[in-house]
Amino acid sequence: MRFTRRHSIQLLLALAAIGVHPVWAQESLTRTQVLVGIESKSAVTLAPANFTLKVENHATPLTSITHLPATGAQVALLIDDGLRVSVGRELGNMQKFIQSLPNGTEIFVGYMQNGRVVPVQNFTTNLAAAAQTLRLPTGLPGESASPYLCLSDFVKSWSIEESDSSYPSAREPTRKARVVLMITDGVDPYNGSTSILNQDSPYVASAVTDAQRRGIPVYSIFFSDAGFRGGRADFSGQSYPSQLAEGTGGRAYYNGTGNPVSLAPYFADFQKDLSETYVATFDAPGGKNLVRLKLSSNLSGTKVRAPDEVRPGTIVTGSPR
Repeated sequence: MRFTRRHSIQLLLALAAIGVHPVWAQESLTRTQVLVGIESKSAVTLAPANFTLKVENHATPLTSITHLPATGAQVALLIDDGLRVSVGRELGNMQKFIQSLPNGTEIFVGYMQNGRVVPVQNFTTNLAAAAQTLRLPTGLPGESASPYLCLSDFVKSWSIEESDSSYPSAREPTRKARVVLMITDGVDPYNGSTSILNQDSPYVASAVTDAQRRGIPVYSIFFSDAGFRGGRADFSGQSYPSQLAEGTGGRAYYNGTGNPVSLAPYFADFQKDLSETYVATFDAPGGKNLVRLKLSSNLSGTKVRAPDEVRPGTIVTGSPR
């Protein structure tokens, strides 16, 4: 039978009906996952029909939306080694936070130094032991070099083989969801002035992209550095983590001047956010570096937090194949 224009139109309509956008009809699609935060006042079981997803501005159906199990995460706690030593008053709260994570959660503790993360505790489910590895930061101004260089180096190394002990692996073939929580002043000293007119940093942009490519949401708590003080540093140090959070689907905690009175409320907020994390699965066009995402819900009183972009084929939990 000769394939006519009418047949082409019928095919495109059929593809649209089953959720395949005509632009992607001849592209190979690949299963893709992202971690999303969903805060809902609706006492209902969330289903794919409750959400609208656009990939590269094309309507794309969700295959599934599943709650992340309480024990289903690896949490990397990255502490800026240049923080003021007054953060020492928070060591007790940090220890309580680690020990209060759900049993089965894997925790990593590392200090950001000279553009990299120095581990003091590789991923472990022994939360009490991990809590004891915490120490005071050195308090040297700019000791981290840039928290964003440290973050990029860390997330790119997170998926290496376990045989390399410098960083833990993703524990193939069953992967837990990977989440970063940074405690940092957030200032990028390599981007020059902390002026409010200078809030575009290539190093922050690279850190966002590196985390997006690996499906890692980045959360952060602000605490000032020994070498950067004043309102402009506070603004810059919270502007960049906000960009990082918005790009990766995480959150930046604290929005004020000076240091927070206590970090305990922000640790509680992080645990709540972790408990409200879901895995969204869908098909995205393969062969692309990153694709733009926009996820929203049709449920009243529901807020959705998701990364701006994702690499097609990213699997954030379960089997990577």
